[in-house]
Amino acid sequence: MLGPITIQDDRVTFWKKIQQMNYGLILLICLIAGVGFTALYSAAGGDVDPWASRQFMRFVFCLGVMFVVAMIGIHWWFRLSYLTYFGGLVLLVYVEIMGHIGMGAQRWINLGFMNVQPSELMKIAVVMALARYFHTATLDDVRRIRFLLVPAAIIVTPVALVLLQPDLGTSLMIVMAGGAMFFMAGVPLWMFGVLGGVALASLPVAWQFMHEYQKKRVMTFLDPESDPLGSGYHITQSKIALGSGGIDGKGFLQGTQSHLNFLPEKQTDFIFTLWAEEWGLLGGLALLALFGLVFLYGIWISFRCRHGYGRMLALGLTVNLSLYVFINIGMVMGLIPVVGAPLPLVSYGGTAMLSAMIGFGLIMSCNIHRDAKLARMQ
Repeated sequence: MLGPITIQDDRVTFWKKIQQMNYGLILLICLIAGVGFTALYSAAGGDVDPWASRQFMRFVFCLGVMFVVAMIGIHWWFRLSYLTYFGGLVLLVYVEIMGHIGMGAQRWINLGFMNVQPSELMKIAVVMALARYFHTATLDDVRRIRFLLVPAAIIVTPVALVLLQPDLGTSLMIVMAGGAMFFMAGVPLWMFGVLGGVALASLPVAWQFMHEYQKKRVMTFLDPESDPLGSGYHITQSKIALGSGGIDGKGFLQGTQSHLNFLPEKQTDFIFTLWAEEWGLLGGLALLALFGLVFLYGIWISFRCRHGYGRMLALGLTVNLSLYVFINIGMVMGLIPVVGAPLPLVSYGGTAMLSAMIGFGLIMSCNIHRDAKLARMQ
């Protein structure tokens, strides 16, 4: 039997924390956010209102949150992992009962000055809880199905609540992030194969429970030209805008698809399309390169941690952020169905930015406190 948890954190002074802050990562974050401000300025036709100015103020606030999260000792985040997770579940239940309804879904809590989407924050909480659970797991542990029932429940419970909103895209992201945590913990590949087979076999049943608009998204993905003025309009216009940008783009503020309002949701889900239309293939690749450097930074930080919790947390959050980028860009290019995933730090939105910046703060905390001793007594 495992006994009580003992936590010993190497003392790190305030100024040493400041010195060990990942300023290279902060620079990359600011550059990506700068791309977002530029794109939102263009989306408004060359005006900071209504999107760029608000996004900038949110970024300044979230940057402060990121620094605070990074400065807090990793032993505190270790202790708070389960509490954070259960707090997220409470918020999801509250959304289901008294949440704010928008665009046909009940996903937000109205705080007056902004709407908060708990499902976005739940993506962070799930990674924290799984990192805590797998902290000292051995290869023998992760081969036992009984040992994996608890982390499976950690994933399935919020997924069920998010599906009730309904929000299939966020549910799938939580499942994929959780699956990545299982893989990093060393769960045998045959288990993933079995789960994959069960998932494929259950698709006909799942199809019957999907909402009509979700079915239309899948059918549009398979054949977007079948309804070019209806359900296929978004992705058709996105592809036209991406192709018309060419190698070097049409130029700043010169995107015809976006500025003539052919491109829908240009400030949120399809903001990468706006950017690529104006800055072309080179601009799109430059933005992807910035994200790539951020992901490499996160992987490097995870490998430097001397405790399992930090390694799992940093790597899990890095994978979580990469899923945002992969799904958003794959969606606007027509490689996957439209699911409404924002592009981190670029798409307009408060909760998505707050979630991303909290994630970056936790990754930096893992680096600052990489030598902390988080042990479990046998």
